[in-house]
Amino acid sequence: MDKQIYVVGHRNPDTDSVASALGYAALKNRQGQKSVTAAMAGEPNPQTRYILDRLGVEPPVYLADVHPKVCHVLNRQPVTASAVTPLRDALGMFHTHGIRVLPVVDDAGAPLGLVSLLKLSEKYLLVDTGRKRGVDASLSTLAACLDGTFLTGTPSDGEEHLHLFIGAMLEESFSSRIEGYDPSSLLIMTGDRRTIQQAAIERGVRLLVVTGGFPLADGLRERAQERGVTVISTPHDTATAAGLARLSTPLSHFVDGKFEKIGVAEPLDHLRLKLLHSGEPAVIAVEEDGTIAGVATKSSLLSPIPYALILVDHNELGQSVPGAETVEILEVIDHHKLGNPPTNQPITFMAAPVGSTCTVVASLYREGGIEPEQKIAALLLAGILSDTVILKSPTTTRRDREMVHWLEERAGLDHVAFGKDIFSACGGFSAHATLEKAVRSDFKHFTAGDILFGVGQVEVVGFDEFHELKETLRETLKSVKEVDRLAMAGLMVTDIYSETTLFLVEGKNELAHIMGYPQVEPHLYELKGVMSRKKQMVPHLLKVLGKI
Repeated sequence: MDKQIYVVGHRNPDTDSVASALGYAALKNRQGQKSVTAAMAGEPNPQTRYILDRLGVEPPVYLADVHPKVCHVLNRQPVTASAVTPLRDALGMFHTHGIRVLPVVDDAGAPLGLVSLLKLSEKYLLVDTGRKRGVDASLSTLAACLDGTFLTGTPSDGEEHLHLFIGAMLEESFSSRIEGYDPSSLLIMTGDRRTIQQAAIERGVRLLVVTGGFPLADGLRERAQERGVTVISTPHDTATAAGLARLSTPLSHFVDGKFEKIGVAEPLDHLRLKLLHSGEPAVIAVEEDGTIAGVATKSSLLSPIPYALILVDHNELGQSVPGAETVEILEVIDHHKLGNPPTNQPITFMAAPVGSTCTVVASLYREGGIEPEQKIAALLLAGILSDTVILKSPTTTRRDREMVHWLEERAGLDHVAFGKDIFSACGGFSAHATLEKAVRSDFKHFTAGDILFGVGQVEVVGFDEFHELKETLRETLKSVKEVDRLAMAGLMVTDIYSETTLFLVEGKNELAHIMGYPQVEPHLYELKGVMSRKKQMVPHLLKVLGKI
């Protein structure tokens, strides 16, 4: 079965991240790769929601994390047995299915314990002489294991403890052998030996097994009925029948009730620890309702993870969906600086110096001679307009403009009017449920030497709303800084019409002396002509923080 491939953007999905994931997944599907699905690593921001709703496009699949779970390496069709399953049938299961451990379950499917082939062999073979004579089974199970027929008596399902004796000697010697045993606990097995059959019946033993398919000697059936002796005829010879009788013991006598258990939704690392350090040969995986889901062994840890990732709009694992470092990454489609992890195999890696990842995806459509559907064209157009602020950002390139004109024809939209609608409908802070969500909606971490800092960005139409909220926003930034353990947290509030950014910052007070932009008031700077975090704000901060 083909792996499920998720095309996923960064943890704080913006329009470019979501649109490029949807657009690239659609391209892969058009190219015949049907197991490719768009995904997102967080909740879409208000702008992205507006665009998806306006275009009638379903949002991508939400991935809270991609850490491999127990269920991803588990065969969910386990071979199981009940506690009353005879040892003969259990050994058949081991052989037929090529397994080394057999879980024993109750009537509801919940695990009672494990039976391992190794420990079963030890318990069955390495027992003292007295134990070898013991047979614990019901008469019904005994008859089934012997392929036997009741000549007298009736089947019973109650388990009994019987002492097995083979009548393969003179009657006098045989009778002396069974002296001292309660006749009601005796299982006598013999072939065509009238004297042994008669002695067993006269003694009133619990069960007489006549082997080789022989009948009871003349006149003994009626006597057995009178004495209350159950007689079973088996087609097997005496040696075979004796072995089968011992194999009629139910698994309840061999099951190990102390076993390792794990939930199917637990991380694969938990399973690895249990298998490597518990000393047990297997771990039983259970569903949420406690029923058995499967059996995991050390070989399960070698099973391939059934899904892989294509990263879009980022290439740093610190920005990716949690668990991405444990999963195979097949491709990266991006427009940011490199911070990518090493891979075991060569992969497709595209990081173009353009204003939007959607520009790269649109280029792949055009280069492949594939016309995007109208909705996909509109999505890709929205991604470019959002990331380039309607082509006003200094990150905008000639290639971005080419793709905007190519896409607006296929989307049937005017890019200027569409862009203004996007920013007017969802700009500012009121579009978010809380100010913290507004700050975090497009917040990314960066490193300058030993300094970890974060910068968020909110596009607005005019600064009136910001000035009303700036004190509360500063407190929110202070909280974000503490929670994320940052040396500095900043928020770019960018007016798309005046092409000016007000930069609110918490931490690193020394910044005021080296910022290089006017300080309007404490913690607030005016950056005229600055609209891009990637190309203008972050490179500048990296330079000035390096001086501190």
